Amino acid sequence: MTYEEALAYLAKTEMMGTRLGLDRMRELLERLGSPQRKLKFVHVAGTNGKGSTAALLDACLRQAGFRVGLYTSPHLARYNERFRVDGKPISDAALAAVTARVKAEADRLPESPTQFELLTCAAFCAFQEAECGLVVLEVGLGGRLDATNVIPTPEAAVITRIGLEHTELLGDTLEAIAREKAGIIKSGGAVVLGDPAEAVVRVAREICRERGAALTLAPPAAPVSRSLAGQRFRWGPYGELTLSLLGPHQLQNAATALTTLEVLRAKGWQIPEEAVREGLRTAVWPGRFECVSTRPAILIDGGHNPQCAEAIAASLRDYFPGKKCRFLMGVLADKDFRGIFDPLIPLADQIAAVTPDSSRALPAEDLCRKLGEEYRFFRAAPCGSIREALALLRKEAGPEDVICICGSLYMVGKVREIFGLNG
Repeated sequence: MTYEEALAYLAKTEMMGTRLGLDRMRELLERLGSPQRKLKFVHVAGTNGKGSTAALLDACLRQAGFRVGLYTSPHLARYNERFRVDGKPISDAALAAVTARVKAEADRLPESPTQFELLTCAAFCAFQEAECGLVVLEVGLGGRLDATNVIPTPEAAVITRIGLEHTELLGDTLEAIAREKAGIIKSGGAVVLGDPAEAVVRVAREICRERGAALTLAPPAAPVSRSLAGQRFRWGPYGELTLSLLGPHQLQNAATALTTLEVLRAKGWQIPEEAVREGLRTAVWPGRFECVSTRPAILIDGGHNPQCAEAIAASLRDYFPGKKCRFLMGVLADKDFRGIFDPLIPLADQIAAVTPDSSRALPAEDLCRKLGEEYRFFRAAPCGSIREALALLRKEAGPEDVICICGSLYMVGKVREIFGLNG
């Protein structure tokens, strides 16, 4: 199988949609020789922050000298990004090889696996073949029935911030969603919780008691200073630390990652303090309040739910107090429209609307119409492409203005390509 054939096969499997459950995964992995049983994991679930937390853990563990596999989703530009070994996406040849291996066994199953199930099996195979000493594994959707939850008891199960999303699948209350996310907790395991919400803590404590798991709550980080180059904060025994990722919400993710590293240390993993400091200072997680240009400041964020929108708004107020912003936005039709725009509209001076590259996209014209109907906001214009929208905003922005590009992860890869950042 060539790389192009692998991409065509994966694109075709996207139509399988989302079907939660673990039976297909278990059968397929057994046919593949159960590669997940030959690996050690840090398993990361949550509504928001799980990707950033996973990236921070990966960076610190690599600095400590471990050969780390990192599995995240979705990708921004290429499928290879989902499978990183030692900080680098696997090669085209490696992706083609593991896809061919997985496809050969998947074709023999009575029920076709979903795309995410195939990708997760491919990740386990790729990380086993690369002889990774530890895999940081991000949950796709939920936790309890997510394809990643076929792994044995991980070195640590991490749960980041919980919010209302995918309610048709996970439940319509914070407690119900927390229970689904906490489904990654296994008997006798070590658990780190990065969400201080009382309802979430209560659910986590209950499930840990039932399963004999040890729960550690992540103490908060104390901010010291911040700029568009990074931020400094205090946490635990480390004193001051430097974090490359921007935004107040990233301090919570850093605290969750630091707590997880302390849990791993207690289990015997050798993680020097200097590795932690350097990992936090150099970690990269594209498309999350990422500054790609200055004068005017241009930031991109793939946030696409109410919690993300609130975090974006808080970051914009924090870094640019008192300023109105120009937004380039596209959203999916099935997202919480008011939940996304309620925090952002008070900060908006102008919106250039685009249609994300997704069958679920809300057309740009409809987005502008809804902004007028819902908010009486009429400084929104539909644009035919991201390039057109960005050109419009740049033409009208002064050097001290702020342009924020957000609303959908589907746009982030294209925006980073425009700025030459995907290579």
